[in-house]
Amino acid sequence: MAIKNPLNVTLDEKMVIPATKVRYCLYARKSTESEERQILSIDSQIKEMLLLADREGLEIVSMKRESHSAKETGQRPVFNEIIEEIKQRKYNGILTWAPDRISRNAGDLGQIVDLMDSGYLLDIRTFGQQFGNNPNEKFLLMILGSQAKLENDNRGINVKRGLRTRCEMGLWPGVAPVGYLNQKEMDKKCQVILDSERAPIIKKIFEKMAYEKWSGRRIHQWLKFELNFKSVGNHNLALSNIYRLLQNSFYYGKFEYPRGSNNWYQGKHEPIVTKELFDKVQEQLKRDNIVRQSKEFAFTKLMVCGLCGSGISAEEKYKQLKDGTSARYIYYGCGRSKDRHCKNPYLREEDLTNQLIKILDKIDLNDLGVQIKFEEELKRYNKFNRGVLGIQNQGEKHQNIDLKTYAKYILRDGTNEEKRELMGCLESKIVVKNKTIRLT
Repeated sequence: MAIKNPLNVTLDEKMVIPATKVRYCLYARKSTESEERQILSIDSQIKEMLLLADREGLEIVSMKRESHSAKETGQRPVFNEIIEEIKQRKYNGILTWAPDRISRNAGDLGQIVDLMDSGYLLDIRTFGQQFGNNPNEKFLLMILGSQAKLENDNRGINVKRGLRTRCEMGLWPGVAPVGYLNQKEMDKKCQVILDSERAPIIKKIFEKMAYEKWSGRRIHQWLKFELNFKSVGNHNLALSNIYRLLQNSFYYGKFEYPRGSNNWYQGKHEPIVTKELFDKVQEQLKRDNIVRQSKEFAFTKLMVCGLCGSGISAEEKYKQLKDGTSARYIYYGCGRSKDRHCKNPYLREEDLTNQLIKILDKIDLNDLGVQIKFEEELKRYNKFNRGVLGIQNQGEKHQNIDLKTYAKYILRDGTNEEKRELMGCLESKIVVKNKTIRLT
């Protein structure tokens, strides 16, 4: 027989707990305060609660542990599970160390009080208190829960004030950037010192970018393959890390905290580079960015090297002709991000295009979305004929154009964007090996 209840939960009659019977779920949650973490670990909470249950004859039917923060509503999966199981009447009491183990926010506290109001939760036991389903004890529970939230809010304000004060003193309040080390002594908290092993290399990175005009990728390969440079955590620097490093003002003495706040501070740490060297690097990065943006290639980021698995990059070359003009050639080759000494040879764009055209003959283009693109292009073409040339009914002449003919036209004479869009329809990966391409 199904029983309806105020929370619209359908229950089996055999599962319903007698009104006078209280069965408890023991709930232990790690504290976020360092002192309590030392004294009241989850295991010690459980030990104390079990002793209390044995002493007072409490029936514990479930035991749950959690280490998620109780600061925000709904962010604790184990607590959410307890709420659902109380609604299912698996138990109707909670045994925990203190009221703030249950909630430090208004949302979770409200759920607990609602369960007590509806009769699903009859009793909450802590080490020194008991909260039953009566107005006075529920009011006290709400006060203690609100007090915990107030402590959380004040703690956040105090932490931010402390961090701001340290920044004003010129102390960096976070993990030291590569090239520096955090002081471990408590009386020197937030102070950073030069990393004697890595700081000289960081300075060389700036110098190679500023004076030798090295690109970020070349610096990345130099660090990885020639120096085998590692961070304090024994990791290689990624290319993106190198660019962030080169734009970090911390290395010449100033820092912004928090990032993006426009709050700048003069640090007490020893600079690795001068302001002049840092500015030269920023100029080089801007020039580098302009060069990278101005050169677009049709098939980059669409292919991988068949020897080492690196991405395929492209570069252009100019050859002086006898008549005084110059010819432009584009070559595709291994980017060597995974193997600096990869021997995969370069492939000219014309040869690459011819091979792609041959591959198209073996593919069903109807499955690649080319049909839709062709129809859109046909509409645009007919609109141009009608609006500009005054030619009507051109669409019928082109309905039977072979899609492969259209795709080959795009590969030969389309724009870089059209070529990339066409090749992006391929579900298979394009692999280049020894001047031959294949689909995998």
